[in-house]
Amino acid sequence: MSIRFTAKARRGIVALTVAAGLAVGVAGCGGGGDDDKKPEPSASASKGNGSQPSTQEGQSDVPLAELKGQDGLLLQITSAERDAGGFVTVNGNLKNDSAKSVVVPAAVRGDETEIVRNGRSLGGATLVDSKGKKRYYVLRDTDGRPLTTTGFSTLKAGETLAVFMQFPAPPEGTTEVAFQLPTFASAPIQISG
Repeated sequence: MSIRFTAKARRGIVALTVAAGLAVGVAGCGGGGDDDKKPEPSASASKGNGSQPSTQEGQSDVPLAELKGQDGLLLQITSAERDAGGFVTVNGNLKNDSAKSVVVPAAVRGDETEIVRNGRSLGGATLVDSKGKKRYYVLRDTDGRPLTTTGFSTLKAGETLAVFMQFPAPPEGTTEVAFQLPTFASAPIQISG
């Protein structure tokens, strides 16, 4: 069984996300100390104009899961955090573990028309709750763009790209789900928060 959101529901989710982001931004304003002027480190190893993951406090150095893909690609899941707004944000690192440049397969974006027309992304990722018998797809904004890292294509040998994907949250009691991404092995991950 799959969960699909109507355009109205997606608009509501995006509005809630924007409102939460603005509230956090306003709460962070003020002060004027030296700490307010520190530059943000770049989270991406590629030169694309894609979305960038946010830094998550409490991320472990030990990945929750490592998924092997084709041609030496490796996806390390570093966190799966349940957000207050009813989302699960999965963060990780996509690494080229081979000795040559690798084109990230287009299949990782999935095959839904709405996702495909928005270019390269990790829009094909899903979370599967086998106990609840539900599959959760990457969320989309009101323009149909997936809420995930976008704008990448090739990783040089040894290069790592920080990535994120945002999903609707399974019920509170669900803490273990299977993470799936086309062309990669599936792996169980723990949701925290």
